[in-house]
Amino acid sequence: SNKYNFFTIGRQTEELVGRHLRFNISEGVTNKLPKVRYVIHCAGKAHSVPRSVKESKVFFEVNLQGTINFCQSLIESNTTPDALIFISTVAVYGKDAGVMITEDDALDAISPYAKSKAMAETYLQNWANENGVRLGILRLPLIAGPNPPGNLGAMIRGIRSGRYLSIGKADARKSIVWASDVAEIIPNVAKIGGIYNLTDGEHPSFKELEHAIATILGKNDPLSVPLPIAKVLGYAGDLIGSKFPVNSDKLKKIISTLTFNDAKARAMLNWNPCGV
Repeated sequence: SNKYNFFTIGRQTEELVGRHLRFNISEGVTNKLPKVRYVIHCAGKAHSVPRSVKESKVFFEVNLQGTINFCQSLIESNTTPDALIFISTVAVYGKDAGVMITEDDALDAISPYAKSKAMAETYLQNWANENGVRLGILRLPLIAGPNPPGNLGAMIRGIRSGRYLSIGKADARKSIVWASDVAEIIPNVAKIGGIYNLTDGEHPSFKELEHAIATILGKNDPLSVPLPIAKVLGYAGDLIGSKFPVNSDKLKKIISTLTFNDAKARAMLNWNPCGV
């Protein structure tokens, strides 16, 4: 970070690092962006399940239209960066299960979140090509680090509170990546561009994750629920709705292995994450 001067934009008024512009990309276009060499686009809406058409539209307003607005803002501000790095997601593949999925797999995004990110990727590829900008797209799985978002954060909170139950053998494996490793590889991505899956290469099982988290928190390993009972609970969740902690769809994801291949990043970017 000592090599770079940072300029941040966001909805908050406070300065994060360097200079800061208060700007909501989902609400319009600005001509006040500074001239920069590299842009890291990590703004977006995630980690919620829409319960209505209106809530679904918000994903597209932020992740797709926000990206369009931001790129138009670069043009209006008369600044064309050397490179733009887009923080995307492995959800664009639309898979609930799979082993070592590569960047060549089809984008069969299903959820509004995944569809909006996939559409943003497509827009950015066209925009970058038209404007001579080197584009890097990083498709991330579960993100680990201090106060992680999403399902990993929910697992940590559940184990800390004693309200988390392991399911069956808990042997399904998931890809994971450490947040600071992603940050450190961005300069390499900016130099050559491209689309990459990033993982820590370990692909731990749920049981391994549960044990590691419990150990760090000084807790006992969580109690296990037999799979047949978990399925009954999943059906109950289907009937009761969002207030119930689990449903059949969530259960399917928990018991299915879903891993991603990062060989391309290792070959092209010298990706060799060190983790914690």
